[in-house]
Amino acid sequence: MIRLQSQLPDDYSRASKEDLARRVTVAKEALAERLVILGHHYQRHDVIAFADARGDSFGLSRFAADQKEAEYVVFCGVHFMAESADILTATWQKVILPDLNAGCSMADMADLEDVEQIWEELARVTDIERVVPITYMNSAASLKAFVGRNGGAVCTSSNARSVLTWALGLDRPAGTCAKGDKVLFFPDQHLGRNTGYELGFASADMRVVNPRLTLGGLEEPDVKEATLLLWKGHCSVHQRFSTAHVEAFRRANPDGIVIVHPECAHEVVEMADAVGSTDFIIKAVREAPVGSTIAIGTEINLVERLALEQAPGQKIVSLEPIVCPCSTMSRIDLPHLAWVLDGLVEGTVRNQITVDTVTAADARLALERMLEIL
Repeated sequence: MIRLQSQLPDDYSRASKEDLARRVTVAKEALAERLVILGHHYQRHDVIAFADARGDSFGLSRFAADQKEAEYVVFCGVHFMAESADILTATWQKVILPDLNAGCSMADMADLEDVEQIWEELARVTDIERVVPITYMNSAASLKAFVGRNGGAVCTSSNARSVLTWALGLDRPAGTCAKGDKVLFFPDQHLGRNTGYELGFASADMRVVNPRLTLGGLEEPDVKEATLLLWKGHCSVHQRFSTAHVEAFRRANPDGIVIVHPECAHEVVEMADAVGSTDFIIKAVREAPVGSTIAIGTEINLVERLALEQAPGQKIVSLEPIVCPCSTMSRIDLPHLAWVLDGLVEGTVRNQITVDTVTAADARLALERMLEIL
């Protein structure tokens, strides 16, 4: 997805870190309760230092919705997160993304046109009324709206199991009608696959849907036999972790603990000691025994922050020695943050993210379904 971010004025792009931090501090003080700054766990350390709340995308959006006095919500994250915040906050609140180029490569792997095309093709070979669309939180508002219109729900990495259980009626008494027979899960195939295995499904129950090919590259029998139709998408950071990384860590640390995110490939998840969302990872580290050596398979900014805040005697490292930050998340930096905050002080709203009312209403329906499932 192409987004147009205007070039920063030189006095921001060339300013020292100390001067930028001072500007942000002054702007925060001037805006006071009219402003709330949200910082996703994967943000740079110098940016998240100014966040009024840290968390995952959905948790931060719900936090923003509870800030009734905040006129401005500055989301230090990526585009889909700011969209979710705009959907959940009041109409008079303005959601701002400091850099419009802060997108998400995974979210961009599924767009509305491709999803609608695959949906139409599936409808030609199976009862589409029995297919439940589920989109990961890491997706555009237009896809959340598609899911809302077609009887599906949104999921997060922490509640994907509950949402798939609901979609397939796995918690219903025997003999009662399930909501659906199949799930079209997008945009992350790994979260869908790992959750499917967790629920007891086998590889034979899953197919990968390639949106670049007719019917996703599948034959009609594939569609009919599969329970989980997994979109061919992935996280550019989490796909880097491999079984070789786990093996190398275990050789060097026989008693070490491996914790990974469910966006990692299934073979990596199988080898890990614990698997879960960013909030799960934070909690697992805090509860690990004193003296533990822990390798974490997730974005490096969070890993480094956990290492800085570690319990006495703990050693926390990235599972991958050659660390890789999320390149799009890293676009949010102090120059852009200072620029949008100075604009607010001057009465100018820069980089406001808005979701049209129709899309927002359908997307909110999908989000509300998720909350009802929990």
